[in-house]
Amino acid sequence: MIYALIGEDRPDSLEARKAVRSEHLARLNELKDQGRLLMAGPFPAIDSPDPGPAGFTGSLVVAEFPSLADAEAWLAEDPYTRTGVFVRTQVRPYKKVLP
Repeated sequence: MIYALIGEDRPDSLEARKAVRSEHLARLNELKDQGRLLMAGPFPAIDSPDPGPAGFTGSLVVAEFPSLADAEAWLAEDPYTRTGVFVRTQVRPYKKVLP
């Protein structure tokens, strides 16, 4: 099943994000290589694709997992979760309709 994984950043998280970004991206690339990643990316803190020092307010990952528990476990082990970049996380089942 497909799940939407949402992480909400703590205030002033940009430097903490940068510190573990490569590890975070490596895990996303594993999902991509397995054909399970539909999309992933951050929420800019301002209305710009490159928010600079304003940073980001969170991230969205939409991917396939065998179960809700597996999706929750994957997000719990994400570097942004483990290092406190994300202060809140949420995993929700997702039904793709379009395109």
